[in-house]
Amino acid sequence: MKIETLVLGDVRTNCYLLINEKTLETIVVDPADRADVIVRKAVDEGLTLKAIFLTHGHGDHILAVSDLKRDFSLQVYAAEAEQELLLDPAQNLSKLLFGVSVTVKPDVLLKDGQEFTEAGMGFRMLLTPGHTPGGCCYYQPEEKALFSGDTLFCGSIGRTDFPGGSLSELVRSVKEKLLVLPEDVKVYPGHEEMTTISHEKRYNPYM
Repeated sequence: MKIETLVLGDVRTNCYLLINEKTLETIVVDPADRADVIVRKAVDEGLTLKAIFLTHGHGDHILAVSDLKRDFSLQVYAAEAEQELLLDPAQNLSKLLFGVSVTVKPDVLLKDGQEFTEAGMGFRMLLTPGHTPGGCCYYQPEEKALFSGDTLFCGSIGRTDFPGGSLSELVRSVKEKLLVLPEDVKVYPGHEEMTTISHEKRYNPYM
């Protein structure tokens, strides 16, 4: 799996392209904005867009979903517990923060710990509530890669002052679901730079 990063939108959200190097089938993680930039990247590299993974439903992670889904008929994956927030512009803050009412109806609703295959690559969804009720991470064990959304950052965790947020729940999610992964797992967060499980166990002040 090859991982490429696009930083998109007003709050500089990390959008990841997970590329099967054999087939060039590609998963888009958190298409934050600018579907045209994502499409141009795919065209330039000969990628076939297959699916969208959403780590959570906040507006800064979903603004390009509808355009990509319309043009490519992509399957949208999300945690089952996030469905209500994705369908409510008030809860997902799209209207408040970006002035547009955005809703997303996922095609595939995942349960905690569910393992599945997409674009020829295997993943496990880890439900990590706290930033949002249905926030989640996607773990790719062969590559030891974790896509953590706004659950875990380098030296920090997601904010919990939005609707449905809980600091105690988020800290528990990180400790019980993420820090138990192998220490050499690379963490690809929703914002800012990459980190590792080892680094966060040692230096993250919330832990």
